[in-house]
Amino acid sequence: MGKLIVNFAPTGMIPTKKQTKYVPITPEEIIRDVKEACAIGISMVHLHVRDENGKPHYSKEIYKRIISGIRDYAPDLVVCVSTSGRIHPEFEKRSEVLLLRGDEKPDMASLTLSSLNFNAQASINEPDMIQKLASTMGQYGIRPELEVFDSGMINYSKYLIVKKLLTPPYYFNLILGNIACAQANLLSAGLMIRELPEDSFPSFGGVGDAQLKMNSMAISMGFGVRVGIEDTIWYDKGRTTLATNAVLIERVLKIAQANSREVMSPYELRKLLKLREGNGKYGMIDET
Repeated sequence: MGKLIVNFAPTGMIPTKKQTKYVPITPEEIIRDVKEACAIGISMVHLHVRDENGKPHYSKEIYKRIISGIRDYAPDLVVCVSTSGRIHPEFEKRSEVLLLRGDEKPDMASLTLSSLNFNAQASINEPDMIQKLASTMGQYGIRPELEVFDSGMINYSKYLIVKKLLTPPYYFNLILGNIACAQANLLSAGLMIRELPEDSFPSFGGVGDAQLKMNSMAISMGFGVRVGIEDTIWYDKGRTTLATNAVLIERVLKIAQANSREVMSPYELRKLLKLREGNGKYGMIDET
């Protein structure tokens, strides 16, 4: 089996300090957790930002502070930013982070491929919004991180490929275990893998208790993982121990070691996904 893509998701939009003191909220806390994760071993980071009150935000200025802080010590780390519409539905807000340039330019940006329901709210992603975000990412040389919660979303990615809004290689986050989407089991995972377009590289994530199950399954099947407090605040299924980002990554690496899989370095991931080399050069390689 090939090397393991470790996609680190430290923050997300849901965990609060009231729920767990370990979720990084401020730019300084997020930068600290990413630095610690780099020392343990990750391939990329999937960022969300919060405002001064800890609420989910879209500000490119907050992203700029975090990305700059990360690249001070990890200038080759693959950085992905969120364009989620769960809280801020307007295109101008969702796409603002895509305008960053220079040393703060993201390499990748999340692109959720359909609307879906979470436990208490919906994430609305209308076709026109998805296509406008994909087009803007392509215009600015930012590779989409394709977020899918069921196989129908994968089918929509093929539609975007036909419309030339996506170019290979394709990186997918397959996120299972959400209440209204594909459940965290081998049959659902296998179906999603079967439906992927050629030249795709998937990582499995799991919502809540499903994170460990899907990470373990992905490692044994030869795929990548998405891991971090964004998807679960608990270390154990019994919910007796709150997790830190570090211990979640360390557990994944122990499972990887048992399966004789090394972590893919950021440099290797850049080559795999046709991203520029880092160290001041970010985003997709221009092949035109």
